[in-house]
Amino acid sequence: MPQPDATPTHPTDEHTPARRADAPRICVMATTPWLTVTVEAPTTQPVRDDGSVVEQHPEVHVHPGGQGLWVARMAESLGADAVVCGPFGGEAGIALRALAEAEGMELRAVEYTGGNGVYVHDRREGEREAVAERPAAPLDRHELDDLYGTVLVEALEAEVTVLTGADPAHVLPPEVLTRLVGDLRAADRTLVADLSGDAARAYVEAGGGVLKISHEEMADGGFADGDDVPALVTGARALLDAGAEGGTRAVVVSRAGDGVLVVTRDRVHDVLAPETTVADHRGAGDSMTAGIAVGLARGLDLVEAVRLGAAAGALNVTRHGLGTGHRDHIERFVARVEVRDLGQDGRSSDDA
Repeated sequence: MPQPDATPTHPTDEHTPARRADAPRICVMATTPWLTVTVEAPTTQPVRDDGSVVEQHPEVHVHPGGQGLWVARMAESLGADAVVCGPFGGEAGIALRALAEAEGMELRAVEYTGGNGVYVHDRREGEREAVAERPAAPLDRHELDDLYGTVLVEALEAEVTVLTGADPAHVLPPEVLTRLVGDLRAADRTLVADLSGDAARAYVEAGGGVLKISHEEMADGGFADGDDVPALVTGARALLDAGAEGGTRAVVVSRAGDGVLVVTRDRVHDVLAPETTVADHRGAGDSMTAGIAVGLARGLDLVEAVRLGAAAGALNVTRHGLGTGHRDHIERFVARVEVRDLGQDGRSSDDA
């Protein structure tokens, strides 16, 4: 039986929270927002006066999620004003918008007939177990046009624009990123991307600014022959060389607990946050991306921006909320993040 059409949404119809005059503005392209439902074990076990235990029920948490929204949430936590550009449609889209706006997010939603993705995860035993997932549908031509125009206009008013990937990847054709990067480069806008596979390749070939990518994604995308430092540096340099002249500034390779490599054309730095106990590893990379973007928007140099991102990611894994954290905690934790200059070839003087 056909479902009734959702009420159309338009980029100009969104509620806009009050902007802070002293806050850097971050535009986030959230290609595939997800409605997330997570079932958790109860955190308390009340006992009656007679010593009997009160019957417990699982906790059920419903949140707006997906890479772009997690990046935006952390950017807001770090004191930035983040505007989220993405498709919202169907029942999941209605819920997503309401929950995101309740958090204070500024949305620029485009109409989406296919509907947003939804997942239900069970964490009662500690690890995430997927109970049900309904992925997002591919964007049609009109939706792609609307998303493109929305991001382009918002990015022109932002200090930094963050491009996040699609999940699943086929929702957004890579050539859309190629055109968008070209237009934003021509307008001299600062770009940070958290992408993998063909999307990462399209971004660097178009000359996007900073690419954040994990060491697993470097290997899976065929960008590196291994996960050791020399292989990752060689792969990152090849990505830099593949970019348009004067384009890609750096490739930032996250390596889980082994530190972050910041690879530019003439230098390699290793950025290492203190090891923390992991409550949930998901969302750490997105928090790092947000920290990098906010750092650059504040005027920090690249390595200092990555230090901020590393601190945000390291503290995020100690929490169950994805893309969450406290600005004061993160900025104090930055002092604990170490930086090593590995020279041009990725080897410190101690390694020589």
